[in-house]
Amino acid sequence: MSNAPAVIQVTALTKTITNSAHTVEILRGIDLEVPRGQFVAIMGPSGSGKSTLLGLLAGLDTPSSGSIILDGTEISGLSEDELAQIRGRKLGFVFQSYQLIPTLTALENVLLPSELAGVPGGQSRAMELLDAVGLHDRKDHYPIQLSGGEQQRVALARAFMMKPPILMADEPTGNLDSANGQHVLDLLLAMNRKEATTLVLVTHDATLASYADRVVRLKDGLIVGDELRA
Repeated sequence: MSNAPAVIQVTALTKTITNSAHTVEILRGIDLEVPRGQFVAIMGPSGSGKSTLLGLLAGLDTPSSGSIILDGTEISGLSEDELAQIRGRKLGFVFQSYQLIPTLTALENVLLPSELAGVPGGQSRAMELLDAVGLHDRKDHYPIQLSGGEQQRVALARAFMMKPPILMADEPTGNLDSANGQHVLDLLLAMNRKEATTLVLVTHDATLASYADRVVRLKDGLIVGDELRA
């Protein structure tokens, strides 16, 4: 797998926040390459910069300096409209807090990425994904009618809707109890294998990270460990 071409290339990436009192360096020069198809877990203590790094990789934030190339496209200097197009085509994202639209049903939430992209005929794909996460019979329920575990399973289905080459997840089991967390993790790994995506996941959970092909550890805005697992 390590011989596969890099689908994510990060060079000299920094993120600095300045206010009237002082400057905070969140990321202090990150270099990282992720081969296509690899599952990478990013770990580190609170404040180490891991969620900031994931947000930058997803084009949800702008770096202070450095370069990010996603699946052959340099995203660091793109406009918000251009970034939205890249995210729509190349990225799926799973948030800790689910981020479902409360006024849409489970099926409508899963369909949303294809509708935003103007891609017709997404109904069968959405139903296939809801089947895969065991929620076929909950397709017409609204988020408020679903448990936390069910909402995260809807979010998983939505993330895979456009068959993205890259999936990013920020503490995807962080709001769930251990049983639901394990169920969501099992579904995430099974769907990731089936869809053959590259998975970049931020977690505090050593058990979750133990499933990864590779563990990258951050501390004080720097990579302090990069372990490739057998």
